[in-house]
Amino acid sequence: MTRRASALPDRGAASVLVLALVGVVLALTVSGLVLASVVVASQRARLAADLGSLAGASAIQDGASAAGACAAAQQVIRANGAATQSCSSVDSVVDLRVVVAAALWPDPAVAHARAGPER
Repeated sequence: MTRRASALPDRGAASVLVLALVGVVLALTVSGLVLASVVVASQRARLAADLGSLAGASAIQDGASAAGACAAAQQVIRANGAATQSCSSVDSVVDLRVVVAAALWPDPAVAHARAGPER
């Protein structure tokens, strides 16, 4: 009769190691997706704010009122998939705050932009 007692403690160790490795890879993948979602929302908010403020400033240069400038800015902001949080126009300068919801993060991305003539 031969004894194989020395092989018993190692039995199943590879399965536990593989499960741990799969768990780590899954956690890293989910973290990467959440981070990518936040970055994309932030970039979309910045782009929408920049383009909206430029549209509003251009409308003022074309003779629109402050309300008309904000309306033009909001139209561009909506076209870029964002929402206007605030819009103001003082002395031909359009000041915007834009919000974009992140897909995998509870807080929205917020961006601020200002455009107008050079002083």
